[in-house]
Amino acid sequence: MLSETGRIDVLVNNAGVMPLGPFLDEPDEISRATLDVNVWGLIHGMRLVVPGMVAQGHGHVVNVASMAGKIPFPGMAVDNASKYAAVGLSAAVRRELHETGVSVSAVLPSAVRTSLSSGVRLGGILPTVDPEDVAAAVVRTCHTRRAETPVPGFLAGWGLLDGLVPEPLMAFARRVLGDDRGLTADAAARAAYSARLEAFTRRE
Repeated sequence: MLSETGRIDVLVNNAGVMPLGPFLDEPDEISRATLDVNVWGLIHGMRLVVPGMVAQGHGHVVNVASMAGKIPFPGMAVDNASKYAAVGLSAAVRRELHETGVSVSAVLPSAVRTSLSSGVRLGGILPTVDPEDVAAAVVRTCHTRRAETPVPGFLAGWGLLDGLVPEPLMAFARRVLGDDRGLTADAAARAAYSARLEAFTRRE
């Protein structure tokens, strides 16, 4: 794209993988692929495109991360780690680029109705959104340039809630609401996605 057009004004980093299951059972190659795509994908994209944005004095980067970068879930340990990294990376690069005319925003969807969430019981503690909702949030950041945009928006209050509610009470509430769905996903319903992820790691 850069060689053909000479410039990119808006970069949307939107690639991710989401393996599910017990942390101790996850193969190293799956964990490595998760970090490669979810973290290094953002790093590579920004390092390729942002220098040109800085040179032209304007540009906007949208890193599509996840609310899993704010809320830890059993069965998603390495995915959680990658999304926490994505949120922190976005915030730090945003600060570095302050006053260059280039902004970085992180969009943080909850569970999205795509193959990534196949086999997972949605709803409740995992409010569900459609890909179109995420796309609309990405477009909004081009106008607002907000540092973080949760999808749905009411999840913006999670940090305050988590900080105020005592941990034992929060753990009880999360258990009642079923926060372990990453451990109880339907393997048969998830088989096609898992096969794609395993094939990807073999190519790597």
